[in-house]
Amino acid sequence: MRFAINHISVPKLPLPGFLDLAQRLGVAEVEIRNDLPDLVGALPAAQVRAEAARRGIDILSINALYPFNRLAADERVRARALHLADYAQAAGARALVMCPLNEGIDIPFEDLVQSLAWFAPELHRRGLIGLVEPLGFPVSSLRRKSVALEAIRAAEAEGVYKLVHDTFHHHLAGETAFFAEQTGLVHISGVTDPSVAVEAMLDAHRVLVDAQDRLGNIAQIRALLAAGYQGPFSFEPFAEEVHALADPESALRTSMNDIRARV
Repeated sequence: MRFAINHISVPKLPLPGFLDLAQRLGVAEVEIRNDLPDLVGALPAAQVRAEAARRGIDILSINALYPFNRLAADERVRARALHLADYAQAAGARALVMCPLNEGIDIPFEDLVQSLAWFAPELHRRGLIGLVEPLGFPVSSLRRKSVALEAIRAAEAEGVYKLVHDTFHHHLAGETAFFAEQTGLVHISGVTDPSVAVEAMLDAHRVLVDAQDRLGNIAQIRALLAAGYQGPFSFEPFAEEVHALADPESALRTSMNDIRARV
């Protein structure tokens, strides 16, 4: 297994500390963010590139462009998309994660297709992959990977886009299909709170994967590997209890070891 670490795992660490932690854990790939923490708004792309190169670490992605399925309709989203794509290229990132509108508003399928078609040449020019991440929340305008794939095909952009399989969102959406060949990145996190219903699960419930996980992470990982997925599995816990850990390095190492032992 190839593990990666999303900066949301340790948002209180500045970039050098985050990269040093990844290095100590034997992780050679990371994701940086434009929200928590907002490296895109805080650091020049050249500095991010240099810090990562100094440690031999690859920047997997900038996470995330939101809401990407409004690209066809909203000039402000298009401007944001171009800025993030320029930053990703300058930072040496391989990809840009793209999330759909998550506000209880439906977006027509045709708008999704047109958004993907508009952005595809911009990504291609910059040598980037667009990582489309359906969000499984009931209020999401794109919940399932099968629909995302249909839209990518309709946009004739299969060479530019790949899927993010997020174990949390896969479970929330009730999706059973795995698209290993079309998957470019897997996000992993667990939910252990026994009192929360699946339809009420939020990012705040997402912790590191352990034996109490309710999302079936191990089964999902096994299925992806069995189907031929060879990409990274990136830790993406959003829960404040994880962010407040006194020793996040040990917690991440324990989760990695637990996953390896059970997969």
